[in-house]
Amino acid sequence: MSIPAYQLGDHVTLKEIGNAISHGLMPIVEVESMDGIYTVRFHHANNVSELSDNQGKTRTFLGTGEIRDLLGGIGLTHGVLTWGDQCGDEMIGVPGHALSPDEMLASGTRIAFR
Repeated sequence: MSIPAYQLGDHVTLKEIGNAISHGLMPIVEVESMDGIYTVRFHHANNVSELSDNQGKTRTFLGTGEIRDLLGGIGLTHGVLTWGDQCGDEMIGVPGHALSPDEMLASGTRIAFR
């Protein structure tokens, strides 16, 4: 039996995503770095869920070690590290455009959790 993706909301706890994974969900895991602060998103069936605490607040991390331990502990083996820091350099006049989620995943770096 697998858990339909529509049962996962915009925010999920570690327990909720762990339960979904144990029932067959295999999301693409994105770890986004924003000026040294990391957040985790799960891409699944045309939806994205952000790792949150029990109150629905987005969980943030100051490094990838804790993320590796948490996600490896629920059976995930790898993800994609992306960067949301900048898309141009206004000081020297280099224009930029914000990357789409698909572009961020495509240009990210594969990381291991185990």
